[in-house]
Amino acid sequence: QVQLVESGGGLVQAGGSLRLSCAASGRTFSTYAKAWCRQAPGKEREFVAAVSWRGGSTSYADSVKGRFTISRDNAKNTVYLQMNSLKPEDTAVYYCAVDRSPYSDNDPVWEYWGQGTQVTVSS
Repeated sequence: QVQLVESGGGLVQAGGSLRLSCAASGRTFSTYAKAWCRQAPGKEREFVAAVSWRGGSTSYADSVKGRFTISRDNAKNTVYLQMNSLKPEDTAVYYCAVDRSPYSDNDPVWEYWGQGTQVTVSS
């Protein structure tokens, strides 16, 4: 059974940092693109960042560019999200996701999801 488990969320003051981790089990996702998305109360889930299956290419939502960094460690079957200069508007539940298809970075379909980790940024 495939499981994605996020960790690293919590309460932090504005300007602070957090590092989220998402560990996969039940399947090796070393050849799959991965992403982080978030959902704030009363809002739809939105894309935050993605990393290509090879790890050489990343993309970010405009709202987090220059502050967040996505990375992956295939040996640990884990994807990370380093979040710096956090703002109150970053408050949300953060989810990791894995693409449906391996060896592909075109038009990803995020099929596998974790249960989410809460990030709260106080002003």
